[in-house]
Amino acid sequence: MIRKFLAFVLIFNLTACAELQDVVNNLPQGGGVLSNADIASGLRQALDLGIDKQVTKLTQKDGFFKNELVKILLPEELQKVDKGLRDIGLGNLADEGLKVLNRAAEDAVSEATPIFINAVKDITFNDAKSILLGNDDAATQYLTSKTRTALYNKFKPVIQNSFSKVGADQIWENLINKYNAIPFTNNVNPDLTDYVTGEALKGVYTMIAVEEKEIRNKVSSRTTDLLKKVFALQD
Repeated sequence: MIRKFLAFVLIFNLTACAELQDVVNNLPQGGGVLSNADIASGLRQALDLGIDKQVTKLTQKDGFFKNELVKILLPEELQKVDKGLRDIGLGNLADEGLKVLNRAAEDAVSEATPIFINAVKDITFNDAKSILLGNDDAATQYLTSKTRTALYNKFKPVIQNSFSKVGADQIWENLINKYNAIPFTNNVNPDLTDYVTGEALKGVYTMIAVEEKEIRNKVSSRTTDLLKKVFALQD
């Protein structure tokens, strides 16, 4: 009996996979209907909307700091700094240190938004139909895999500049010096620029994924004819 049940499950899964592939292969193409290029254009529009509607929120004051989806917390090696300062009554200073990390990300995203716009414009979807029928964040995940390394290299100097602009470098130098002066603690000197760069990028991709999910699941979020036509195929 168990063998028959397992055989049934295996056959069902194989059939389901085959049917999904048939759906992908048989989506309309050409002849006035949607081609792979049309679908790719629709996916780009979805990502562009993610930048326009969601990523721009991150550029505002507290765009990171008061958004629990993307708020930048302290790296593990600095959590002891935070605790140590609070233990000796310097909680306000610790709060300020956390805030300026998020301020740097907010400032950097504002400066670097054109980088993301160009990245979306230049991205090539090799199999747009499979991405269209993928998970709620499939297009965002594809964008991440194709652009993260290049964007990190462009983003990091912007973060470094933003650290200076919002005074994060001076605040953290003061914080770390005060912590290192506490008896019986081990000195720390983390690379905050690298950490905040990675967290800021993660936040950007998170917010693009939020908009992609909206477009996939809410017809009212499909604000262009192309978006309506493309995402109707996955409904």
